Amino acid sequence: MSFHYKCFSHRECEYFPCHKGADPDHFNCLFCYCPLYLLGTECGGKFKLLANGVKDCSDCLFPHRPGNYEKVVEKLQQKIFKPFDKK
Repeated sequence: MSFHYKCFSHRECEYFPCHKGADPDHFNCLFCYCPLYLLGTECGGKFKLLANGVKDCSDCLFPHRPGNYEKVVEKLQQKIFKPFDKK
């Protein structure tokens, strides 16, 4: 079984790679808009809170590392979907 759905690089995107210092040969664009952002300080990534309270994720490469697909999905399951589990 192929697992190509877990990682791709959109090299023709005008912002690729969108994070300064990121290695374009090891950059996953699947989570272009990070699904963990809404978890606030519990996202597990490297972020800063600006003086105005805005979360700055420009130094975070967690969702863009090719091997982190399962970690992102697991975090979403724990924090978002688990509360709705009827067990």
